[in-house]
Amino acid sequence: MTDIKSYISKNKDRFVDELLDLIRIPSVSADEAHKPDMLKMAEAVKDSLEKAGCDKVEICETPGNPIVYGEKTIDPKLPTVLVYGHYDVQPADPVDLWDSPAFDPIIKKTETHPEGAIFGRGSSDDKGQFYMHVKAMEFMTTQGELPCNVKFMIEGEEEVGSASLDWFVRRNQEKLSNDVILISDTGMISNTQPSITTGLRGLSYVEVEVTGPNRDLHSGLYGGAVANPINILTKMIASLHDEDNRITIDNFYDNVLEASAEERTEMAKAPFSLEAYKKSIDLGDIYGEKGFSTLERASIRPTLDVNGIWGGYIEEGAKTVIPSKAYAKISMRLVPNQSSDEITALFKKHFESIAPKSVKVKVTPHHGGEAYVTPIDNVGYRAANKAYTETFGVQAIPQRSGGSIPIVALFEQELKSKTILMGFGLDSDAIHSPNEHYGIFNYLKGIETIPLFFKYFAEMS
Repeated sequence: MTDIKSYISKNKDRFVDELLDLIRIPSVSADEAHKPDMLKMAEAVKDSLEKAGCDKVEICETPGNPIVYGEKTIDPKLPTVLVYGHYDVQPADPVDLWDSPAFDPIIKKTETHPEGAIFGRGSSDDKGQFYMHVKAMEFMTTQGELPCNVKFMIEGEEEVGSASLDWFVRRNQEKLSNDVILISDTGMISNTQPSITTGLRGLSYVEVEVTGPNRDLHSGLYGGAVANPINILTKMIASLHDEDNRITIDNFYDNVLEASAEERTEMAKAPFSLEAYKKSIDLGDIYGEKGFSTLERASIRPTLDVNGIWGGYIEEGAKTVIPSKAYAKISMRLVPNQSSDEITALFKKHFESIAPKSVKVKVTPHHGGEAYVTPIDNVGYRAANKAYTETFGVQAIPQRSGGSIPIVALFEQELKSKTILMGFGLDSDAIHSPNEHYGIFNYLKGIETIPLFFKYFAEMS
């Protein structure tokens, strides 16, 4: 293979500048006000795929945001790799906690990234990571090094549940046919120890509404005599975990696939410093389900977390009211064998059952997805491991992730192919949080490693 390191070194500044331009587009799928930005971003992705060497690129309309599809077929007899990514990003809120504007990216050095990191919303999740594949494609086509066929599917609704992707995949199975799906929307252990994500948690996401009186009431005239929806909601939420931090919803754990002792032993081999972990997020101590390690709690165990809670008066100064309503958004991360629909139904039944008669409760499901585990004995995993080993000098460690990419289970169901999760981000990248960033080392290392995956996958298939 042509010396890709020299190619990257020669084009490094351009690669970084192009990513900065993509991050400047505020493609926030959760906010309809950014619809024009979503369309602008789709056009930018289309343009980048055309320049990278795809023979056919199109913006495919869906019931929601468009999907950008591209392909290059060099020989129908050769295997085909389908690359998936997403161009939408999380909202920047809370904007006042960013050290620099979320959509005006800057590069600065950090303790983790002494060579510099790109700070901006979407830098790691997922613009920086999907764009590695575009630049890897550019290298392979311009240097005549593309060893197999490639397809791209870059969507714009991953951060809001991928509803349109489900619609698109079910209607385009022949177009999307492939031998393996390649995704970079996950992370690795460190910049010296790569890992391959072999499992993802599923997701059930709901919003709850608790209603008390038919209007806001004076807290002096009515306080003590009328149920306060905020007080009630907080008590209900607190009751969702017991003293061992296990979830108290009836039948919640019935279908949980327990990790074997052997698998837990292998997971424990991953380098991990509890003190460094606590220091990185400024914690005095850890917290979680009794009987499991920190890494296990964050990967192979189901969880329930409040993602937001509001109600009443929250502006400056005082307003003494008992609010009419209180709200919360709650996410449950699920493990293999747990059905997101079943868990959502169990949550709704339980939450309604623990509400006192003094309030009314409404549970609104938002989106969900299923957990996924991929075996480490297939061709895709072996090709990825060999590619990482060549560029990092050490073998990758298989690792379960606590995050969710709900469409991975959909891909296996509808397209009948395995997904390989080749992530290059780090836990410290602050995805979904203020000051999200992505190391330039990681970005360029991904561009270096991905062509090797193509090479070894074609050789092994």
